[in-house]
Amino acid sequence: MNDAPASPVAAGEAPAPLTHRRVLAIAVPIMLSNATTPLLGAVDTGVIGQLGAAAPIGAVGMGAVILSFIYWTMGFLRMGTSGLVAQARGRGDSAECAALLLRGMLIAGASGLIFILLQAPLFWAAFELSPASAEVEDMARDYLSLRIWGGPFAISVYALTGWLIAMERTRGVLILQIAMNGLNIALDLLFVLGFGWGVEGVAAATLISEVGGAALGLWMCRDAFAGDGWRDPARIFDRVRLINMAKVNGDILIRSCLLQFGFGFFLFRSADWGDVSLAANQVLMQFLAISAYALDGFAFAAEALVGQFFGARRPDLLRRASRLTSAWGLACVATLGAGFWLLGGAIIDLMTTAPEVRAAAREYLPWAALAPVVGLPAFMLDGIFIGATRTRDMRNAMLWSLALYLAAWAALVPLFGLHGLWAALMCFFVLRAITLGLRYPALVRAAA
Repeated sequence: MNDAPASPVAAGEAPAPLTHRRVLAIAVPIMLSNATTPLLGAVDTGVIGQLGAAAPIGAVGMGAVILSFIYWTMGFLRMGTSGLVAQARGRGDSAECAALLLRGMLIAGASGLIFILLQAPLFWAAFELSPASAEVEDMARDYLSLRIWGGPFAISVYALTGWLIAMERTRGVLILQIAMNGLNIALDLLFVLGFGWGVEGVAAATLISEVGGAALGLWMCRDAFAGDGWRDPARIFDRVRLINMAKVNGDILIRSCLLQFGFGFFLFRSADWGDVSLAANQVLMQFLAISAYALDGFAFAAEALVGQFFGARRPDLLRRASRLTSAWGLACVATLGAGFWLLGGAIIDLMTTAPEVRAAAREYLPWAALAPVVGLPAFMLDGIFIGATRTRDMRNAMLWSLALYLAAWAALVPLFGLHGLWAALMCFFVLRAITLGLRYPALVRAAA
């Protein structure tokens, strides 16, 4: 389970070679790990679908979406942990690496307990925003009332994953995801089809897999507890370090909320042209999701390597890490874009059988094929800036990008209709790259 990562790059020491092989050793396991994520959702739906009724399927889907959104707000913990630990590792500060993991686990535990205590108002607000039939809501509440107890463990996995990525142990991340999802699927089959527990069976399966995943993740990170850093209260609760961690995570949260608003705005505005256009764009957004899953590997590699060299004060290696990870990212998106262009029609046909939706999706398919290439610079710069924990720059860049994206939407849609909406989304990608790119020289200078 231990990945034998490259050694820390402390200032003045000879660094481990930064090669293409090292980049791929970080990136490929993440890409494979991401590929397991949609499989779990499909199995959950397929297993509960064997009950022969629509309400349980809707209840599981609604409950999963509600909890995914609640836990998503804590996603900053993965990114913040990754950047801060990578920098501590670059400085050769193993005690701080351990302390950061414990801080992350404490934040995860406290957040999960808060969600458990606030479950009643949270679920009420969710059902007010997205009402369903009384039968579906009752089943969804049963699902949520079980799964919410996994909150501290599910959020802990964010911190554990960020730590493993920073330590270049992404094979561990892959094993963790396979183990969690595999256990979840096995228990789904046992509890739902074997014991007949229905919706509660799916919830119990996920809860147990989250607890098991957190336990396995802790075991994978066990060498963090070999020293004294994790049991040094003065270090763990150091005011300056806590404030810095809060600033980093707060900036990432704001940036992520703005980014999600930008994508949500695109989808909601698609409805202005009717249900067919909305459905077509929803299908095409899956192409963007596939691209993001693939690019995560290289963006995470940038986080780990840039963070490490930023901490080691090696701007030369930081620039090389940025170039190498981005070059592999470009190869990835070029392949994906060509694949979407050539095979996009067949993929669309697999996703929908509605002739009018197929026709509309084909009309706008060139935009979806172009999106990965256009979005690459922004995606890779995100990883670079997270690694360097230049999160204030990320937050400010996203504010400017979103404002200008909305201005582009207002200008282009009256002229070009739905094509204008897609063009505005491409502008959003480009603007994110420009606003971050302008701050990249300052990032390199800070590393020196």
